[in-house]
Amino acid sequence: MSPPPPASNPEDYQQVVKDGVIASSLGSAAMVARLLLSTEPVSLGWVIRRIFAAAITAAFVGWAVTDHIQSIPLRFAAVGASGYAAPEVLDYLLAYLKARGEKEIAAVKKGVPNAKRKPAKKRR
Repeated sequence: MSPPPPASNPEDYQQVVKDGVIASSLGSAAMVARLLLSTEPVSLGWVIRRIFAAAITAAFVGWAVTDHIQSIPLRFAAVGASGYAAPEVLDYLLAYLKARGEKEIAAVKKGVPNAKRKPAKKRR
């Protein structure tokens, strides 16, 4: 996938921003609808984090599929689905990275012998 050519006039920039706002709104709306249908208790920070994850992912997907999907309803469906699934994918990636990091740290600690303190100097 190659990036689109650089915009030559301000109207092109306005269209890119407009597409990003629409995609973010669709992703956020999908996440809000999902949270409203959920019965589990959640905190405000958790909700905001998931809505932002959905909005950012939907914006990137919206920009990426603009040239590849010509059907507007199908494009909106792709953006909404990506916003809907984004929090779980990001949670999985964070858990994977955390587990991988802990595994690497454990391997390093295993290879390092226990360092003993040097005896304190005797005072005279």
